[in-house]
Amino acid sequence: MEIVSRLKDEMFLMLAMVVAAVAYFSEHTVLEMGRGAALIAASALVATIVVASVRVAHHAEILAIKVGDPYGTMILTLSAVAVEVIILAIMMSGESSPTLVRDTIYAALMLDINGILGLAALLGGLKHGEQPYNDNSGKTYGVMILTAMGISMIVPEFVPTDKWHYYSAFTIVAMIALYGLFLRMQVGQHSYFFSYAYPRSERKKSDPAEHSTEESTAASIATILIGVVIIGLLAEFMSAFMTEGLRATNAPVALTAIVVAAISAAPEILTALRAALRNRMQATVNIAMGASLSTVILTVPVMEAIALYTGQPFIMAMTPVQTVMVAITLIAAAINLNDGETNAIEGMTHFILFATFLMLSALGL
Repeated sequence: MEIVSRLKDEMFLMLAMVVAAVAYFSEHTVLEMGRGAALIAASALVATIVVASVRVAHHAEILAIKVGDPYGTMILTLSAVAVEVIILAIMMSGESSPTLVRDTIYAALMLDINGILGLAALLGGLKHGEQPYNDNSGKTYGVMILTAMGISMIVPEFVPTDKWHYYSAFTIVAMIALYGLFLRMQVGQHSYFFSYAYPRSERKKSDPAEHSTEESTAASIATILIGVVIIGLLAEFMSAFMTEGLRATNAPVALTAIVVAAISAAPEILTALRAALRNRMQATVNIAMGASLSTVILTVPVMEAIALYTGQPFIMAMTPVQTVMVAITLIAAAINLNDGETNAIEGMTHFILFATFLMLSALGL
């Protein structure tokens, strides 16, 4: 009965496996049916990937509750970044834009900081007023994101084409060194930077669902791994269908990047919003800023390594518009996350920046 109950709980992952099997056997038929059928199939696969990602995030949350911050949100953000890296690696192996990696990282930063953090702070502020968190976390995340983005996506604009592989190798080492030190800080002597001691009266108001963690740690880890593999399979078919569906159309080049970023961020959006509405802004800050940092600092070395292996460099240098939007976002985040409290006005500023990003993307900028 326990096995049947567990399978029932993982109905969405089982459905994702069925969809992957159907996509495998019908891929050529769908592609021969033309762009319309390919776009419909790609949309169905995107929805399936999001559903599977939510289940992966559910088990990441279970582990997060058991181990607490900062380990919990680290598990969630790493699982999301793993999904993003897998999707990018699969899509880059086929016919794709050389700017896909750059545009996806840029879109993820806009979505995480301006979209997730902005909407969470806006809704949480409207419900609770000023929401406290540990300001050390915001400052630490901010300076590391600025450094990682500058090294990997601004400086490459000035690197000569014939020297790209030297700088690419340096970038890999730099990102790994940054993340290694960050991990040591996050789980070691500076772990208190990323946690917040809520008053006892507030802890009693926590969602009862937080304590219903009957599932074993091993089962959650196994489900996360299985879910990531399923998502990888779905992403491979989605890539083929989306490439065919968007062929010879006037769709913005950044559309695919936004789709990839949104897929990987879907579970984080739900988790961050729930935390903000429960007046747990520390978890929201850790998720939004931690996801942004992890996306840059982990995705870049993996994709740069692929570029070195294949001999085909990606275009990592941001466009002037992207650079300006990132600069405005990080300056706004540095100001807003400097006092240990968020409010609806701060959330609105970031959410307007997110709307601006969507508008610019629609205009092809």
